[in-house]
Amino acid sequence: MLCGSCCDCLARTCWRKKELKARSVWLGCPEKCEEKHPRNAIKNQKYNFITFVPGVLYQQFKFFLNLYFLVVALSQFVPSMSIGYLYTYWAPLVFVLSVTMVREAVDEVRRFQRDKEMNGQLYEKLTVRGKVQVKSSDIQVGDMIIVEKNQRIPADMIFLRTSEKNGSCFIRTDQLDGETDWKLKIAVVCTQRLAADLFSIRAFVHAQKPQLDIHSFEGNFTRVGLLDLELNRLTKALFLAQVVLAFVMVALQGFVGQWFRNLCRFIVLFSSIIPISLRVNLDMGKTAYAWMIMKDENIPGTVVRTSTIPEELGRLVYLLTDKTGTLTQNEMIFKRLHLGTVSYGTDTMDEIQSHIIQSYAQVQKPTAAAAAPKVRKSVVSRIHEAVKAIALCHNVTPVYEAGAGDGGETEAAEAEQDFNDHSRTYQASSPDEVALVRWTDSVGLTLVNRDLASLQLRTPSGQTLTFHILQIFPFTSESKRMGIIVREEATGDITFYMKGADVAMATIVQYNDWLDEECGNMAREGLRTLVVAKKSLSEEQYQDFESRYSQAKLSVHDRSLKVAAVVESLERELELLCLTGVEDQLQADVRPTLELLRNAGIKIWMLTGDKLETATCIAKSSHLVSRSQDIHVFKPVSSRGEAHLELNAFRRKHDCVLVISGDSLEVCLRYYEHEFVELACQCPAVVCCRCSPTQKAQIVTLLKQHTSNRTCAIGDGGNDVSMIQAADCGIGIEGKEGKQASLAADFSITQFKHIGRLLMVHGRNSYKRSAALGQFVMHRGMIISAMQAVFSSIFYFASIPLYQGFLTVGYSTLYTMFPVFSLVLDQDVQPEMALLYPELYKDLTKGRSLSFKTFLIWVFISIYQGGVLMYGALVLFESEFLHVVAISFTALILTELLMVALTVRTWHWLMVLAQGLSLLFYVCSLFFLNEYFDLPFITTWVFVWKVLAITLLSCLPLYIIKYLKRKFSPPSYSKLSS
Repeated sequence: MLCGSCCDCLARTCWRKKELKARSVWLGCPEKCEEKHPRNAIKNQKYNFITFVPGVLYQQFKFFLNLYFLVVALSQFVPSMSIGYLYTYWAPLVFVLSVTMVREAVDEVRRFQRDKEMNGQLYEKLTVRGKVQVKSSDIQVGDMIIVEKNQRIPADMIFLRTSEKNGSCFIRTDQLDGETDWKLKIAVVCTQRLAADLFSIRAFVHAQKPQLDIHSFEGNFTRVGLLDLELNRLTKALFLAQVVLAFVMVALQGFVGQWFRNLCRFIVLFSSIIPISLRVNLDMGKTAYAWMIMKDENIPGTVVRTSTIPEELGRLVYLLTDKTGTLTQNEMIFKRLHLGTVSYGTDTMDEIQSHIIQSYAQVQKPTAAAAAPKVRKSVVSRIHEAVKAIALCHNVTPVYEAGAGDGGETEAAEAEQDFNDHSRTYQASSPDEVALVRWTDSVGLTLVNRDLASLQLRTPSGQTLTFHILQIFPFTSESKRMGIIVREEATGDITFYMKGADVAMATIVQYNDWLDEECGNMAREGLRTLVVAKKSLSEEQYQDFESRYSQAKLSVHDRSLKVAAVVESLERELELLCLTGVEDQLQADVRPTLELLRNAGIKIWMLTGDKLETATCIAKSSHLVSRSQDIHVFKPVSSRGEAHLELNAFRRKHDCVLVISGDSLEVCLRYYEHEFVELACQCPAVVCCRCSPTQKAQIVTLLKQHTSNRTCAIGDGGNDVSMIQAADCGIGIEGKEGKQASLAADFSITQFKHIGRLLMVHGRNSYKRSAALGQFVMHRGMIISAMQAVFSSIFYFASIPLYQGFLTVGYSTLYTMFPVFSLVLDQDVQPEMALLYPELYKDLTKGRSLSFKTFLIWVFISIYQGGVLMYGALVLFESEFLHVVAISFTALILTELLMVALTVRTWHWLMVLAQGLSLLFYVCSLFFLNEYFDLPFITTWVFVWKVLAITLLSCLPLYIIKYLKRKFSPPSYSKLSS
C-alpha cells in the first residue's frame, strides 16, 4: 500500500502542470528572480542533437510502408524464412532511410541558421557599469534594455522611460494583432520623471500571472501531406492483397507440411507488391518540386521551408487569409471629399487647395456668412470649415527627427515656431487619421505641433493658429466615432468637432438628403468613409457641459453610463460638414488573383483583427465580394437564443457573403458549432473581423474537422502564426510586419499575387506528378509480383523466387529508376494555360488523380501484363530455365520503359535521355551477368523476336485503349492542348 501511494504521488508530481502564479521582477537584477525562466530564444527546430536519429526513425516507421519493410528485412535473419540475399532487402531500406535523414538534416540546419539570425540580433543592456551589448537570446527577466527607434522589441517589456519629455512613445503591435499603425504608449510616470539613473532606485514590478491572450500560439510538431496518407492507405490495401495471395498459394498446396512457414515465405516472396522505392521516389520528387518552385523567375523570392508537402498546394479548397499586409499594403490614401452638392476627387484636389489659400487670405475680412448666418454659405467657406475640422478632429501627433537624441532640437524648433517639413512624420493609432492629416497638409493646412493641451496649425500664408484642447472623446468600437472640443486662441471660439462612421453619425447630424446615398456610393468603390460634423458652443454652454461631465466622471455607480449620457446631450443637431473617402491600397494584382482562386473552386475566408466596417470595405474593394453578391452582416449576439434567431435569419439568405465578428463567432461556436460551420461553408466567401490569433487557428481547425477538405492559411504577421501552423498548408508573406509568419510557414512568398502561380502551376503539377509517380512505382512492384505468382502456381506452388540477387535490386534501381523518376518533369498543360483556365485546378480537389478507382486500374494492368510476360516466356522458352529468366526479364524491362512513355504527356529532353541510358545500362549488363543470362542465346534473333512479341502483346492493347479514350472521351487538359 505504501509503495502504491508513493508511486501515485510520484506520477502526480511528474505529470502535474506547472502552476502559473503572479511574480515580482526586480529592475536590473535578474539574479533576484525567485524562479527559473526559459531563455528568450526563438526555436523553430524539430529536433536536437540527441533526438534527431530517434525522432526521424519514429516519423518514418510510423508509416505502414516503412514498418512493413523493416519487418520483412528482419525476417531474413530467420533461416527458414530467408529468400535470396540479405542485401536485396537491407540495401534499399538503408538507402531510403539515409535519403530521408539527409533531407531532414538539411531542413534542420536551415531552421537553425534562421533561428540563429533572429536570436543573434544585438540590443543594448543597461547595467551599473554602463551600456553593454547583448544578444536577443541572452536577455533575461529583469534586464533593462534600451530599444532604439525602428528596432524590434525583443521580449515582453514594461515601458520605463523615453527620450520624449512627456513620456510618450509610438509603437507598432504588428506581431500581436497584425496592425502596422502606430499606437501611443506612456511610460511609467515615476521612472519617466526620475532625474537620476534608474539604478539609483530599488524597485520591482509585480506582474499578474500569465493569461490566455494574443501572446499564446499553437503549433504542430510536424506535417504530413494528404497524398502521403492516401498512399499509406493504398499500401495497407496492397499488404492485404499480398497476404490473401500468399494464403491462396498455401491453400492450393493443400496446407501440407509446415504450411504456416510457407505462408510467411510467400508473404516475403510477394513483398515486391509494396515497393520500398515508393517512399524514396516520392521524397526525391518533393525535393525536385521544391527546387522548381524556388527557381521560378515568375515568383522571385519564394522559399520552400517544408519540402514534404508541395503537392498539398494542388488540392486546396479553403484559403484563409489575413487582411492587413496580406491583401492590403496598410497605406491609406485620401481619395474623395463630398460636401453634399459638390464632390472632389484626386483629379480636383488642386481646386480645394486654391479655395483654402483664398479663404485664409480673406480670413480677416467680414464675409457674407459671418454677417448673415442664415444665408447659404459659399463653396469656399464650406471647404474652409471642412478642411479645418479634418485638421483638428483626430489623435495624430507630428514627430520631428532629433539629431541629438534627447529631443533638444525638437524643443528648440517648438520654441521658435519653426517646424521643418522635411523632418516631420505623423504618428497615430489609426492609419486613416494619418491619411486625413497628410491630406490637409497637401492642400495647405498643416498640423505642425501637438501636446496633451493644445495643437497648432500652419496656414498657406505661414501663419500659425493655436487651438487649446478642452476635451477629447476617443474612438471606441461601440460608439464608432470620436470627438474633440477646442478653443481657438485668437478668437476664443469654442467648437465641438466630431467624426465617425455613417451609421453612428446619421442620427446626430442635422437633416440632409444626401448622406446615405453618397456613403453607399463610396462603399461600393471600396472607400472607407467618415462623416465630419461640428457644433459651435458658447462659453456658458461649455461650462455647463464641463461641470456635468466632471461630475459624471466622479460617480461611483454606473460611471460609464452617466459619462456617455452627458456626452450624448452634446451630440445633437450637429452641422454636417463633409463626407471623406479613404482608400486602403491593395497589394499588387490582388483583385485578379482572388478572381483566379475563385474560378479555381477555392473558397476564400478573410480573418482579420480589424473592425467590421474596415473589413467589409476591403472585401468589396478587393472584389472578394462580387458585384452580384449580397453581404449578410451577422448581428452581435451574446446568448444562445440570440444566436439561434440570427442563424435562422442567415439560413434564409442565398449566395451571400457572411461578415461576422469574433465575439459573435465565439457564441455561435459554443452553442451551434455544426450548424454554423455548415451554413458558413455554403457561402462563396466569409469575412471574420475582430479575430484573435487563437480564434483564427480555431476556425482553421473547425474547417478541417467538419469538411475534411484541405485548408491553406496565408498571413504576414506574428499574429498569423497560429493560423498558418494549424492549416494543412501554411504560406507566409515576408513584409512590413516582420519575418515571423514567413519563418513559421511551409512556403514563403514576397507578394500575395504569387499565390496564383504557386497553386495553379506548381501545386497542380506537384500533385499530378506525385500521383502518377506513386501509382507507377506501385505498378512496377505489382507486375513483378504477378509474374512471381504465375511462376509459383505453374511450378507446383513452390515458394522459390523467380529473380534473385542483382536482378531484383537492378530492376527497381539501375534499369527503371531514371525513366520512372523522370515523370516529375511531366506536365499536361503549359503554365500559361493553367493560369488562363483555373477551372483545371478544380478537378484536382476531388482527388481523382489518385483514388481507389485509378489504383484498381493499375492493379488490373499489372495483373494483365505480369500474366502475359510470364506465360509468354514459358510458352516460348526453349529448353533451359535460364532462357525463361532472360526472355521474361528483358520483356519486363522493355514493358516498363514503354509504360513510362505511355504515361508521359509532355516530353522533356531529360526523359528521352533517361530512357536511352536505362536501355543502354541493361543491354551492357547482359554481357556481364553470366549467372542469369545465357550469352549465346541472348545474341540470337530467336531471343529478340520472342522478347519483342511478348512485349508487344503486353503493351499494344494499352496503347490502343489510350488512343480510343483520348479520341472519344478526352480529358479537359487535352481539349485545351489541342
